[in-house]
Amino acid sequence: MATRLQRSGVSVKAIADLLRHQSLDTAYTYARVDVEQLRAVALAWPGSQQ
Repeated sequence: MATRLQRSGVSVKAIADLLRHQSLDTAYTYARVDVEQLRAVALAWPGSQQ
């Protein structure tokens, strides 16, 4: 659930509050890079063949 919330734009603070985490560091485990989404929005490197 927390990962879905994070992917839909809910702040880590809000997720931490919802899950009653005492530390934001615990909630940051949900804030991982989604490589597939990053590929979809990333610009090609200047001079690359893409």
